[in-house]
Amino acid sequence: MILLYLLVPAAYLLAAMLEWGRLAPSRAAVSARSSLMARWLAAFALAGHAVLVDAAVVTPDGLDVSFANTLSAVAGLIALFAWLGTLARALPGILAVALPVAAIAAPLPAVFPNPHEVSFPHEPFALLHIAVALVAYSLLIVAALEALILLGLERRLHRGLPDPAGAKMPPLLTLERLLFRLVDIGFVLLTLAMVSGALFSEELFGKPLRFTHKVVFSVLGWLVFAALVFGRYRYGWRGRTALGWVLAGTALLLLAYVGSKFVLEVLLGR
Repeated sequence: MILLYLLVPAAYLLAAMLEWGRLAPSRAAVSARSSLMARWLAAFALAGHAVLVDAAVVTPDGLDVSFANTLSAVAGLIALFAWLGTLARALPGILAVALPVAAIAAPLPAVFPNPHEVSFPHEPFALLHIAVALVAYSLLIVAALEALILLGLERRLHRGLPDPAGAKMPPLLTLERLLFRLVDIGFVLLTLAMVSGALFSEELFGKPLRFTHKVVFSVLGWLVFAALVFGRYRYGWRGRTALGWVLAGTALLLLAYVGSKFVLEVLLGR
């Protein structure tokens, strides 16, 4: 297991380096070979990361959802969605951004063990709630990473610079439409997670819903994405305005979950 904690980040970083090199316009001649190697390395890293997450989170007494374990699981999902998006040619360039994030988060359970076990042996609904929430967060973070890429491409276009990977890069409008499909799916899952958490808080976590910092930031993040989805379909928001809303909503969700768990578990030791 220790060896796997070393191999997985190494594979993620090597795949990310290949992706960064492939995206350079001057590397067009070797882009296909680099892309294939990067995808295989990412696939190996994803498989190893899944083993690490399973070993850290699933315990005989229940689920260990500590800050480090949860961050590792979310980073693994981000890398998985980025890998799938690259295979489908729907999210070009996303691997180069997502894989370093996964490389940093993968060894966290070994570096910062902080058991915070929650046992759900007879509560499959609670497990489903957690899974839906993590998938929603991961999809929206992938959307934010892709939004950063689109902002960079738009800036290059305005400066008259060539696109990374040359003519293989789809038009910006196509990438933007794919991005907002991702936002729509993530928003629906986020809504389901928040509604189930609000209605069944006592059954899920053994205590009634309280307006903590986590809840407040989660609601604010949901409102930002709700406004974005409405503005997109009602008024046709796009470009930097819409991408800015994606980044703002994701930042609030990160403050809600990652920020609150970091303060409680790492700074306060609870």
